[in-house]
Amino acid sequence: MTGIAEQGSTDARELPDKTSRRRVVAWSFWDWGSAAFNAVVTTFVFTVYITGSSFGDKDVISAQLGWALAIAGLLVAVLAPITGQRSDTSGRRKLWLGVNTFIVVGLTAAMFFVEASPSFLLLGLVLVAAGNVFFEFASVNYNAMLSQVSTARTIGRVSGFGWGMGYIGGIVLLLIVYFGFISPDVGLFGVTSENGLSVRVTMLIAAAWFGLFALPVLFSVPENRSPVAVRRPRVSFLRSYVVLGQDIIRLWKTSRQTVYFLIASAIFRDGLAGVFTFGGVLAASVFGFSPGEVIIFAIAANVVAGVATIIAGALDDRVGAKPIIVTALIGLIVFGSIVFLLHDGGQIVFWTAGLALTLFVGPAQSASRTFLARLIPAGREGEVFGLYATTGRAVSFLAPTMFALTVTIFGETYWGILGLMLVLLVGLLLLLPVKARQDQIG
Repeated sequence: MTGIAEQGSTDARELPDKTSRRRVVAWSFWDWGSAAFNAVVTTFVFTVYITGSSFGDKDVISAQLGWALAIAGLLVAVLAPITGQRSDTSGRRKLWLGVNTFIVVGLTAAMFFVEASPSFLLLGLVLVAAGNVFFEFASVNYNAMLSQVSTARTIGRVSGFGWGMGYIGGIVLLLIVYFGFISPDVGLFGVTSENGLSVRVTMLIAAAWFGLFALPVLFSVPENRSPVAVRRPRVSFLRSYVVLGQDIIRLWKTSRQTVYFLIASAIFRDGLAGVFTFGGVLAASVFGFSPGEVIIFAIAANVVAGVATIIAGALDDRVGAKPIIVTALIGLIVFGSIVFLLHDGGQIVFWTAGLALTLFVGPAQSASRTFLARLIPAGREGEVFGLYATTGRAVSFLAPTMFALTVTIFGETYWGILGLMLVLLVGLLLLLPVKARQDQIG
């Protein structure tokens, strides 16, 4: 594997000739802001809050969270490629990025009303699941913009920079909410932990954070106006599924290796999502971290992940995406297995092996995005990234289901670690035979 040249024909992709630093920074601020949902809502604060003892039995609620996210994944699998395809056809990629982003902002703000009582558990699970659905819709359009802000020579660095910005944004936001609201007995504005108020106010801060930092990309990056998009006729919503089926058949005929990659990446990306989704739950339920300690770990994890992802992005442009993905998956499986086997070792195990896990999650995610982005012809980014989301979400029940199933069968939350590692292992095995040299999508 000798680099980008092996990963497809970039000449036909009509990438910009020059990277605009202003647009790259504006684009990456969406990643920075999205940490409000990724880090605060789904990983280290809100999901930890609703799986706590205030809402019932921790192991039972952990399984219920898994089922809720599995249902959300099913909805994304059915709808994501169509929403991406229609944003390509209409030339309104940025518009739908804004609409879906601010729906997530609204759902995050609504989490303020989830009080620390079992009677509010269902509301909390519904809001998290719905937030995941619309966040994925927004991500389809955001990822499709990668080709608008990068060149063939910089796409890896730009993708890695964006993903790294997400982790750094997570650090800053977690520091604000930890020292401002969660750690003090009486936080800013007199907020206390009574009835979960500190966490609930944190959700309002997270919503404002995401909304604010989503604005630069909406103002600085122009709307998608590809001639390819203009030539594709607009069809009804249901007819879009017929068009999608035709596109998948053509993709199978013209670029079978791309299809193999979509299948493999669907599985291992779901495992990656599971690591972050259930990381905070595992830290609290298995290793005895307090909510404040979970956030301290999250800050350290985001530092490690952010630096690793930015470095990996530069390597991506030199050696290609596949070596980075394979190395990252192996590292995840090794250190995840250590966390599982040494779960009785206390917090030191999670602080060492668990922190080591975060070295690999971001590079695998960013490299997967660039692996596919190099293949997509101009004007079909939303559609193909929608398919990327769909193949991921078509199996997105795997990580939550394997987590919930292993916890349900064995009755203890730490068994969920093994379920997540099995998903990553299957994804790795399917990725290994995929050829780094791809045919251009037709």
